Amino acid sequence: MESSDDTEEPPLPLALSRFQVSEEFGFLLPDPLTELPAPYSPWMDLAQELPQLISSHQLRSRVQQMPQLSTQHLRGREELHLAHLVLSFITMGYVWQEGEEGTVQVLPRNLAVPYWEVSQALGLPPILSHADFVLANWRRKDPNGPLEIENLDTIITLPGGESLRGFILVTLLVEKAAVPGIKAIVQALGAVLQRDEESLHRALQELAGAIRAMSEALRRMHDYVDPQVFYSVIRIFLSGWKDNPAMPHGLIYEGVSPEPLAFSGGSAAQSSVLHAFDELLGICHRQDTAAFLHRMRDYMPPPHRAFVRELRGAGSVRRCVLASGDSRLRAAFNRCVCALTDFRSQHIAIVTKYIAIAATKARARRAEPGASAGPSAGKPPAALETKGTGGSHIFSFLKSIRDSTREGLISA
Repeated sequence: MESSDDTEEPPLPLALSRFQVSEEFGFLLPDPLTELPAPYSPWMDLAQELPQLISSHQLRSRVQQMPQLSTQHLRGREELHLAHLVLSFITMGYVWQEGEEGTVQVLPRNLAVPYWEVSQALGLPPILSHADFVLANWRRKDPNGPLEIENLDTIITLPGGESLRGFILVTLLVEKAAVPGIKAIVQALGAVLQRDEESLHRALQELAGAIRAMSEALRRMHDYVDPQVFYSVIRIFLSGWKDNPAMPHGLIYEGVSPEPLAFSGGSAAQSSVLHAFDELLGICHRQDTAAFLHRMRDYMPPPHRAFVRELRGAGSVRRCVLASGDSRLRAAFNRCVCALTDFRSQHIAIVTKYIAIAATKARARRAEPGASAGPSAGKPPAALETKGTGGSHIFSFLKSIRDSTREGLISA
């Protein structure tokens, strides 16, 4: 084949498909499977009953009776992701069925071994992460209907009812709102390579619009999630066994490791979206905060982690804007930074409502005469009153991220 370099468009620096990032769904798993092959019905049957089994304190005994299944019949990424989702939810239910005062030290072999194998195949840790909880845990009620909350449902659930459903689906809508911004990343880097300031300006406008749409989606949390239910019922099931006083020694995965293993719980810091935007805009977080964020990348699907890593080595948008001396380009860049700062401020407001204020109310209820003693899945987790489920000191962490984002503004 003859070369035709003069007429070919220069290649874009990043092809989203190479990183399992969808043009339509972004980092979400496109239209996830909702059923595993027949040999895995013992897992699916258990997963479909989780809220009732946990609230009736029967899940642990049911898991003990579960056959140990081989993972060799799982085919392809979609089946592996559904298996990981199912086993993650069963594991969280098993560990936290009796609340933080009734945790276990050992995950039984019939659950631990297949869970480990599926995790290894996907390059994910054997714990519930954002990749399971949100990215792979959605279905449309009407397959031809829109990706809107009224037409969406979760595949697997835990105690928490409509509030849990709302928490997952609103988070999913934030991910969906980010999609034009993810595509704008590719356009911006292409524009930097081609020294095309007009295209870079358009890409930055797209990115700022996407971040504002993410903020609008996040605001819907107030409509769909009850703070008391989130704090008292849901939150413990997102908790991990690293940096958690309720499980200081971690968890033994029987048949996998004789030593306990420690993994962080699910966290918004495991979403690839904000990591990608930070890298594109050259946002520099403070050392301890950056170290935690980098550790959270280990909880992303490896192709998404690779995408974020690739952005660090790509052309610098910030440097290009500074070098241009163009006030219009600088204003567009700063709109992105302001939108990202506002998004993080809004996240802090939500954490204040759903964790700090809810924790104060929970403490007051515990102090009331006749407050129930004894462990239960509905008892708020005192061990995590000041920490995120990922193990970070929540307010100092979030404020540090917000403040260092604001410092990314380019002054005139």
